[in-house]
Amino acid sequence: MAQALTYAFCLGATKAGTSWLHDQLASHPECRLRTIKEYHYFTKSSGSDFDAAISVNDREIARLVAKNATRPAEQGTWARAHIADLQAYNDLLSVRKRDNAGFNRLLSGAAGHGHVLGDFTPAYALMPEQALVQVAEFNQDTRAIYLIRDPVARLWSHVRMLAERAQPANLAEAAWGLFAKTIRGDDGAECKGIVDRGDYARIIPKLARAFDPSRLLVMFYEEMMTAPGFARICAFLGIDHRPADFSRKVHAGKPLGLTHADRAAAARFLRPQYEFAAQMFPVLPAAWASAMNEA
Repeated sequence: MAQALTYAFCLGATKAGTSWLHDQLASHPECRLRTIKEYHYFTKSSGSDFDAAISVNDREIARLVAKNATRPAEQGTWARAHIADLQAYNDLLSVRKRDNAGFNRLLSGAAGHGHVLGDFTPAYALMPEQALVQVAEFNQDTRAIYLIRDPVARLWSHVRMLAERAQPANLAEAAWGLFAKTIRGDDGAECKGIVDRGDYARIIPKLARAFDPSRLLVMFYEEMMTAPGFARICAFLGIDHRPADFSRKVHAGKPLGLTHADRAAAARFLRPQYEFAAQMFPVLPAAWASAMNEA
């Protein structure tokens, strides 16, 4: 008899190791994941949302096809699988309405024989509680993972990612400028998005209400990046523990340092997140405790 399927939804946080975790689980024989990491399926409600997603996927398909035409040696197995996965997802999106049965078929159609399927979309953590309940009720065995990273390190990584995406003439200047605006409390959409993605004090209670406690794992990024931490994730998903590649960096971005004064200023701005975590967890990782002392 085939083993019952488990649906793993990794809900964030942004820049807290979701891509690394997806990569590690994608190579696990008991998992069956497509090359698409983030589906954003549950964030879509209108026809225009589905159309926009199709356009994004079409552009990525065109980019990969063009790359193959000019540099065929670089077009490997992953790229071909990714094109096929994007095309399959576009077939589902073309219905232009939510089709949970179709999304179930898409996830279960991934190559392999594993029993754990998944969607690793950090944006889900920003959804209203009722939308998260819909995720929790997606299937009989739906489990959610929410990763939290030292607030200062997470914010700085998020800032650097956004600055790098803008392709400025001076990356360091752009990153430090966005960082300064964010920790000053700028209410612009970009700064607000950075803060909201790391608002553990708001997100975790919401997740705890939406998911059965036995189906929700909140884990420190710093813990996940250890053998016991990764083993805990495997146990939560009901799969055998396999060694993880902790040396592998995923979307790390260009390294830029913060001064001690900048780190202390950011820690003061983010102090409510540290205080919330200290109340929720009996022991904080060393990086968190150190930053709290700087605040």
